[in-house]
Amino acid sequence: MSNLTFSVKGRNENATRFVANARHFQLIVDEPEELGGTDQAANPVEFLLAAYAGCLNVMGHIVAKELDIDLRSLEIDIEGDLDPSKVFGKPTVNRPGYQEIRVRLIPESDATQEQLKIWTETVESRCPVNDNLLNPTPVKLVVGAAVTA
Repeated sequence: MSNLTFSVKGRNENATRFVANARHFQLIVDEPEELGGTDQAANPVEFLLAAYAGCLNVMGHIVAKELDIDLRSLEIDIEGDLDPSKVFGKPTVNRPGYQEIRVRLIPESDATQEQLKIWTETVESRCPVNDNLLNPTPVKLVVGAAVTA
């Protein structure tokens, strides 16, 4: 199977609000008021958690079908802790990203505990967002030039 390329392009509306376009969808990113935003949309780190939950949902259903598990619904609770010190230029030993992300999958299914264990391990091993969170991904950040592969 050949690689797929996904892209997002956008522009800021102010210092905290960014409007991104992904295919024919518009994604608005903002910050809560206590972080200087207008609180009109989720912030970047909330979008990261939502992307992770969305990916786990898709993979959860794909893998359930492959394993012949009747997955009637899937609730996903994700939370993460980060230290905003570095973001605001304050000294800290912590990195600016999440220090830890905790995920709880709540499947509605008649699957056994052993089936759910295999399902969970398979979902975790095949979810692209999980992979990006766990492993270093080369990132090329340029200013003023076209981004190319």
